[in-house]
Amino acid sequence: MEKISAELFFQEGKQIIDRLEKEQLGNIKKAAQLMAKSILNNGVVHIFGPGHSKSFAMELVHRAGGLAPCSGIALDDLVTKAENPITFEELRQPETERDPQTAHELLKIHDIQPGDAMIICSNSGRNGSAVELALEMKKRGIPLIGVTSLAHSKKTEARHPSGKRIFEIADIVIDNCGPYGDAAISLEALDTKVCSVSSVSNMFIAQALTAETIKLILNEGEIPPVFISLNVDGADEHNEKIKTRYEGRVHW
Repeated sequence: MEKISAELFFQEGKQIIDRLEKEQLGNIKKAAQLMAKSILNNGVVHIFGPGHSKSFAMELVHRAGGLAPCSGIALDDLVTKAENPITFEELRQPETERDPQTAHELLKIHDIQPGDAMIICSNSGRNGSAVELALEMKKRGIPLIGVTSLAHSKKTEARHPSGKRIFEIADIVIDNCGPYGDAAISLEALDTKVCSVSSVSNMFIAQALTAETIKLILNEGEIPPVFISLNVDGADEHNEKIKTRYEGRVHW
């Protein structure tokens, strides 16, 4: 009988989280310093997560207990926010994520200013849109944090003319400690592994960044701009007051 179960995935997930703490806590703290510096100087932290990495941005943007000046950049914006929107069918095509020009279309939508910071979360770190956005941030002097799987990215070739991947561009790289191919459990009956783990580690990375950034802001004697859950009484008034500070700069 194949060795696969919910218990086995819990074991795999715990091992990933243990590795994150042991191997990546230092990089998480360094990344939080960039985020805190930007926020303390009235900047915004922009987060781009294509594909399933969109969930990483969702974990930071407009999140209960999260920092307000976190702005999400998503491929979906090309449908919902672009001056010349693409179709949902075009959005679903792999070429949209792989095309470097996609990054420039997204930059027409999002207001990234000096003093801001950028996080790009991409498990493979190889696709054209993410790499082009990373290179553009370097040109603009925007501090760049990359969240990626080094095990995966180092085994693949870039889908960008530069030949670069995210870990070769970012100022600080946080390895999500996931395996090549993302899925973690091998089965004799299948030619492929099952049960992806990047979402598990990405959520821990996102919330660890939030915690460390809030700590650094408090250490400077400032009150961090934090959202309250919309399902708590009085949250609407609290959140709207915070939103006013970042009107037109943050996409929630």
